[in-house]
Amino acid sequence: MSLFIASLNSGSNGNCYYVGNNDEGVLVDVGISCREVEKRMARLELSLEKVKAIFISHEHSDHIRGLSVLSRKFKLPVYITPTTLTHSKLFLPTDLIKTFAAYKAINIGKLSITAFPKMHDASDPYSFIVSGNGIKIGVLTDIGLACEHVIRNFKECNAAFLEANYDDLMLEKGNYPYYLKNRISSDKGHLSNSQALEIFVKHKPKFMSHLILSHLSKDNNCPNLVRELFLKNAQGTNIIIASRYNETNVYEIALDDLNKEKMPEKKFSTQTSLLM
Repeated sequence: MSLFIASLNSGSNGNCYYVGNNDEGVLVDVGISCREVEKRMARLELSLEKVKAIFISHEHSDHIRGLSVLSRKFKLPVYITPTTLTHSKLFLPTDLIKTFAAYKAINIGKLSITAFPKMHDASDPYSFIVSGNGIKIGVLTDIGLACEHVIRNFKECNAAFLEANYDDLMLEKGNYPYYLKNRISSDKGHLSNSQALEIFVKHKPKFMSHLILSHLSKDNNCPNLVRELFLKNAQGTNIIIASRYNETNVYEIALDDLNKEKMPEKKFSTQTSLLM
C-alpha cells in the first residue's frame, strides 16, 4: 500500500501540494489559480474528483490565491482556523468552512491529517502530517525556525515537503531592502538551506524515502545549489526540488521503499493506473 505525493507549485508566487491514496486525496494550500490546479492535475493524471478536502496553513496570498474559486467550483470543504479565515479576508460558503486544531486528527476517508504549530509571521500558522496506509507525509514550509513541533514530526515522516528558501550569502549580498532581509531570516520568516540541511541531517528517520525541497526563493537561492548540498547528505533518500513554475512528478511512497533497489525516478504516466 502506498501514498502518492506531488507539488503543483512551490514558491512565493504560489504553493499547492497534493497527497493521496488510491481512493482519495487532499490539497495543502491553494496559492495558484483554479485553472492552473486543473491543468497541472490533469498533466499528472490525477483526478480532482478524488480530492476531498483542502487544508490551509496560513493566510498569506501565495497559499490562498486560488482557494475560493477552486473550493466553490468543486464543492470542496476547506479546513482553516477561524483566525486564519478572518485574516485571509476570503468569503467562503458557510457549508464549506471546516476548522481544525493542533494535534487533533481530521479523517478524510482513509487519510488522517494532523496539524501542528509552526513559527511564521502569520496570524495562526500550521504545518501538516498526512497519514495513511501506515505512511506519514510532512508538509513543512514557511517556517522561521525548527521548533520542537517541526523536529518531532519530521522524525516520523516517510517523505516530506521541506522548505529550503534561501542561501545565506545570496540573501546577504542581494538587493532586497534591509527590513525584508531581516524578515526572511528571522525566527518567524523562512528556513535557509543550511537550516533545512541541519534538520535533514540531524533528524531524518532511516525510513525517509523522499525529500521534496520546497519554497525556494527566486532571487536568493539556486535549485542546483540546493540539489548538490542535499545530495551529498542524502544517504539513500531521493532528493527532489519543487519548482515555482510547474508541477513535480507524482512520487509513490511505500513502506518498503528503503528496502528496494534504488532506481531512477519514473514519469508518473507509468504509474497512474491505480489513481484513475
